[in-house]
Amino acid sequence: MAPVLQALADNREHSMSQLRTVLADKIGLAEEDLRAKIPSGTPLFASRVHWAVTYMYQSGLVRRPRRGVVEITPRGMEVLAQHPDRVDLSVLGQFAEFNDFRNRTRRAEQAAGATEGAAEAPPRETVAAAVAEANAAVAEEVLERVREREPAFLERLVLDLLSAMGYAGAAGSAEHTGKPGDKGLDGVISQDALGLDRIYVQAKRYAEETPVRAPEIHGFVGALQGAQADRGIFVTTSRFTNDAEDYAERVAARLVLIDGRALADLMVRYNVGVQDRETYVIKRIDEDFFEDSG
Repeated sequence: MAPVLQALADNREHSMSQLRTVLADKIGLAEEDLRAKIPSGTPLFASRVHWAVTYMYQSGLVRRPRRGVVEITPRGMEVLAQHPDRVDLSVLGQFAEFNDFRNRTRRAEQAAGATEGAAEAPPRETVAAAVAEANAAVAEEVLERVREREPAFLERLVLDLLSAMGYAGAAGSAEHTGKPGDKGLDGVISQDALGLDRIYVQAKRYAEETPVRAPEIHGFVGALQGAQADRGIFVTTSRFTNDAEDYAERVAARLVLIDGRALADLMVRYNVGVQDRETYVIKRIDEDFFEDSG
C-alpha cells in the first residue's frame, strides 16, 4: 500500500493501468513476476494492486473520481508522511471507515458459513471468507456509484432489483411512476397479470449523512392509503432514524425499509449493477469411479 500512495503522491488522477505500470517499475518487478497468475487466471500483480487500492479506498486514503481512475486524498497524504515505508492493516485500523468495512465483511463471512481465523480455517472456509470480503468491497463501491446518479436512476434500479428478486413474478410487471406530482409513489410492482396484488415503492437518493426520518415514512403511508394499497417498500441510499423504523413497525400497512447498506448487499447478491468476475472450482473425489465394479 505504501508504494501505491507514493505513486499517487503527485496529487494527479491515475488510471489503474498507469498505476500498475508505475508500480511495476518502482518495485522492480521482472517479466516473470508480471506473468504470475492466481488460480482464476488473473495476474497476481494486478490482484495485489487492486486490493491495495480497495483497502485504502475503504479507509479514505484514496478516492475513485470515476471508473478505473484513482487519486490520493488529504488523509492519504498525511498517512504517507507518517508512514513513508510501510502502510499495513494496523495503520488502516485507526480509521473508523475501515473498521466498519471489516465488521461488515465479518458479518458477511458468518452468513457465508466462514469461521473466525481464516488463516487456520479449512480451505473451503478460507475461500468463503475471501469471497465475502470481495463482495463487501464491491457493495461499498456500488452504493457510492448509486449516490452519484440522479434520483430517477435509483427509482428504476429499485424496480430492476425487486424484479430480479422475483417479486414481479412470471406474469407480473414493474412500472416506473416517479415524476413530478407522483404523490410519493415512485414505482409499482404488479405480482400478477391482472394487477390485483401490488407493491408500491418509494426511493430516496440521500447522502450518507442525511437519514430518512419519521415524517417521510408518514408521508409514504399516506400515499399508500391514497392508492388504496397496504404494502410498500421504502428504499434509501442513506439510513433510517430510530423514530422512522419505530413508526414503520406500528402502522397497519406492511412496510419494508431498505437502507443503503442493505440495498448494496442485495444488488451484489442478485447481480444488479454488478457482474460475476471470477469462478473457482473445488474438486472432490468421484466415489463411483473408484467403486469395484466386480
